[in-house]
Amino acid sequence: MSEITRVLKTFIGYLKRPDLYPELGRKIIKNTVNRGNAFKGKEKTHSWAAGKAVSQTEAVSKLFGREIDEFRTDYAEVLKTAAQREKDCPVKMGGPGALELLYYACEFANAKNVVETGVAYGWSSLASLLSLTKRDGTLYSSDMPYLAQDGDQYVGYVVPENLKKSWKLFRFADKESLPKIFAENSVFDVLHYDSDKSYNGRMWAYDELYKHLKKGGVFISDDIGDNSAYQDFCEKYSIETTVVEYEGKYIGVFVK
Repeated sequence: MSEITRVLKTFIGYLKRPDLYPELGRKIIKNTVNRGNAFKGKEKTHSWAAGKAVSQTEAVSKLFGREIDEFRTDYAEVLKTAAQREKDCPVKMGGPGALELLYYACEFANAKNVVETGVAYGWSSLASLLSLTKRDGTLYSSDMPYLAQDGDQYVGYVVPENLKKSWKLFRFADKESLPKIFAENSVFDVLHYDSDKSYNGRMWAYDELYKHLKKGGVFISDDIGDNSAYQDFCEKYSIETTVVEYEGKYIGVFVK
């Protein structure tokens, strides 16, 4: 699909969904007036993150007091099936990510309520749900429709049917999804951010999510090296964060 075709298809998709008009307006501003916003402070944060980074194994041990090997052993068949479903999926989306970090964050927090932004294949959803189902917990997910491709039916594709009873999926932009989620549940044990990568988008969402994180809860943000939003957020609230280097990118995680 050419870039022009993708943009046109996305725009038509928005026009068919009046409930997404607010996000369309934000997208237009982000891609015109605020084009440089996505990479604001990237250089300083890349240096900051590189200087603090530890491995996923080290982070899980330091923060949660657990070894990560059990996860791959205990859920070998589930993960194998999920990997095959991703391989068979006709639409390409984001890959697995640091699954152990998410799973053990939920275990550490004894999580019953988790919120995530960004779903794609549903790898992070799967990791959270494997822990949540032990306690009859609920995962609340925010994920924009895939307007440029016919991929909506594949969102969460790797999540097994037996886990979906514990999952509530909101198909809007974060600024519409999160208020709906917080209206259903106001306090969360684990928060996982992996959606709008812009500086302004992150800063808005970080503030909103932080308000709803319980004391002792875990905050996780993917791709914090894209710009300085996560670093600036942590400095704003005097948060001592752990930075995890994973497959050439950086993840921020802390316990409130």
